[in-house]
Formats: sequence, C-alpha cells, structure tokens
Amino acid sequence: MAVILSTDSDFKTLIDSNDKVVVKYFADWCGSCKLFGPKFKRLSNDERFTGVTFIEVDAEKNEEARKMAGVNNLPFMATFKNGQLVKGEATSLEDVVVKLIEEIK
Repeated sequence: MAVILSTDSDFKTLIDSNDKVVVKYFADWCGSCKLFGPKFKRLSNDERFTGVTFIEVDAEKNEEARKMAGVNNLPFMATFKNGQLVKGEATSLEDVVVKLIEEIK
C-alpha cells in the first residue's frame, strides 16, 4: 500500500475514515526522518500490516495534525484506531514502529 502524504486539511478525515492508521511525522531538515522514510514505505507494503493505513505528515507545516498526536520530537510515530490516538512515540527504530503497529491490529 502506498504511503499517503497528509496535511491539516485532510488529516482528520483520513484518520476517521480508516480503522487503523500509523502516522510518521517528519521535517525536511530531520536527517533521521529521511533515513527512516524507506523503512516506513517498506512497512506499508508488509503483508503483516494489510488493513493499516500509512500516513506521513510534515510536522512543521501541519500544526493541527501535530497537536492531535502530541508530537514532541522528530521523527515521531503515532497510531490511531477508529479515529482515536492510541499511542505516540519519538523513534526511528523499526522494531519500535512494528510494535506500535501490532498494538492496533
């Protein structure tokens, strides 16, 4: 599944219309964010996570989406289930992100 690039204008609709969502918050200047990008894309295509929607949000340009997850550092990963925040964590470790996703399956 493709990773969806979201903005404040469509973020709430995306998390409300998809049962299980994982969001990667990033910034253009964030080296760790850039390094994690290919891993996030690979996870979005992983058969274990069929039914999970993968979204990326530029944290610097989308304040409302950032506030909904309590982003306090970058990269920041957040999971939503049925439109509600489940968990958020500042991390660029793939195994931590996998655990976050598995919690909403």
